[in-house]
Amino acid sequence: MTLETLAPAGDLDADAFDDSVVEALAADEYVFKLWGGDWCGDCQRQLPEFGAALAAAGVPDGRIQAYPVTKGPDGKEGELVEAYDIELIPTVVVESPDGEELARFVEEEDSSIAEYLAERLADVEATA
Repeated sequence: MTLETLAPAGDLDADAFDDSVVEALAADEYVFKLWGGDWCGDCQRQLPEFGAALAAAGVPDGRIQAYPVTKGPDGKEGELVEAYDIELIPTVVVESPDGEELARFVEEEDSSIAEYLAERLADVEATA
């Protein structure tokens, strides 16, 4: 099963994103782990823009791991849902190349997924 809602929005290109967002997403070989569902309204609304931001940042497919989630009788079901304590979607976890969690976006914030994660990653870079 794939996560079609992560396909980059066709009406957005690199110019649609602030340079600081693109630079933050592109830095340090980050690994983006993403849980979502094509059936989920929040995912349908947010993930195409995030996919476009990842594309604008030049993040290679090998560093984007998408995990489709289904609705089960006891909540969300899918690969690594329990291991990463996924309760709401979309959820995006950004890890360092050695697997350390650096930032996490869960369902909805006051800014887009890309902007939210870029702010957290800038804080990580500033304290490194």
